[in-house]
This record gives sequence, C-alpha cells and structure tokens, in this order.
Amino acid sequence: MNISKEEVAKVAHLARLELSEEEINEITGQLDRILGYVAKLNEIETGDIEPTTHALAIHNAFREDEVKESLPREESLANGPRQDGEAFIVPRII
Repeated sequence: MNISKEEVAKVAHLARLELSEEEINEITGQLDRILGYVAKLNEIETGDIEPTTHALAIHNAFREDEVKESLPREESLANGPRQDGEAFIVPRII
C-alpha cells in the first residue's frame, strides 16, 4: 500500500501537528510499512478461528474473599488530623 506525502501532511494538519518536510518523509515511510503489514494480515484466513480476549488462557490469581472484622471506627479516625467522631473532616470543595 502506498501512502503519499500529501496524505500524511493532510492528516498531520487535521491532527494539528506541525511537521517538517523531513518528518513527513520519515513518517510516510513508516506508515507505508505499517499499512503494508496490515494488508498482509488481512490476507490470512481467520474464518475457523474462535475469537478470544487473550492469546493465552489467563486464570484469576487472586485469593478468595474472606469475611474479616473491620478496623474499629475510633482506631481508623485516630489516624486523621481532623475528625468529628464519625468521619474525617476535610475542606469543602465546590
């Protein structure tokens, strides 16, 4: 697939990118190689392949949830600089 310098310059303009002539030449070559690779991938027959979310089977590595006693309110509030006995007092944000 061939992408022109004009197309790269137009996309750069739409994206509000200011590119030098040297950068446009470099990016044109890079995008041309990328689009060529994508065209190759489109040639591969994938009709019999089942869609997946990951290439490898991933299993949850987390432990099971366990019900435990919570930290008492008085202890947790003791760590804050300002509290009213029920909650932390923080500056009002509007």
